[in-house]
Amino acid sequence: MVKTTRYDVAEYLRTPEEVAAYLEACLEEANGDATFIAKAFTRHSLVIAHRASTPS
Repeated sequence: MVKTTRYDVAEYLRTPEEVAAYLEACLEEANGDATFIAKAFTRHSLVIAHRASTPS
């Protein structure tokens, strides 16, 4: 059996530029899929929350 681990994009997007690039890539990949876009923006919100809770 293959063991996997959870991937949390919030742990990897460190700068506003990285977040912008992530969202841009998601919008391109979504091809008009509103659910995909909504999930990308939800992850963006989690990135902001993660950054706010992590000491600099």
